[in-house]
Amino acid sequence: MRAPIGNFDEAVPAPDCLDLLTAPVAAAVRAWSGDVPAEQLLFVDTDPEVADTAAFVEHYGADLMDHSANCVVVAGKRGGESTLAACVVLSRTRVDVNGVVRKQLGARKASFAPMDTAVGESGMEYGGITPIGLPAAWPLLVDSEVVDTEWVLIGSGTRRGKLIVPGKALAGLPGVVVVEGLGTA
Repeated sequence: MRAPIGNFDEAVPAPDCLDLLTAPVAAAVRAWSGDVPAEQLLFVDTDPEVADTAAFVEHYGADLMDHSANCVVVAGKRGGESTLAACVVLSRTRVDVNGVVRKQLGARKASFAPMDTAVGESGMEYGGITPIGLPAAWPLLVDSEVVDTEWVLIGSGTRRGKLIVPGKALAGLPGVVVVEGLGTA
């Protein structure tokens, strides 16, 4: 099957290649019950050497700059308590951690979670963290621009491979809050 965006050799429905996904992502795909059928979640094999956005777009297609989204793990702190959350924004923007995220989490302070925390708590590889398969207790903040994008390229849980999903599919994930202005230029 041909991918709806980018220049990839092949796109495979994620339910047909669960062995290429990390355990939490595979479990989420297996249990998928959103409005978008699981077969519309597509896996594309990619070279981990060009996983960073600029190199990735140059290698796999300029159209991906408008379709790529990043998922970052943040820690909100209030009164000695720390809450982990994930934020998904288009790659051409950055997460407004100290404004929008801090307010959404009701935190006094918010910052990017340390890499070992993000990897250990998500069960995914750094650089491949995806909103699909994150711990159910985490708040999941998704920028409204991501949801409004027809096809979005996101991580697959590993640095090798990506998922291409309809943006609206992300609005149906557990714990999701669609937030306007989460990503800033």
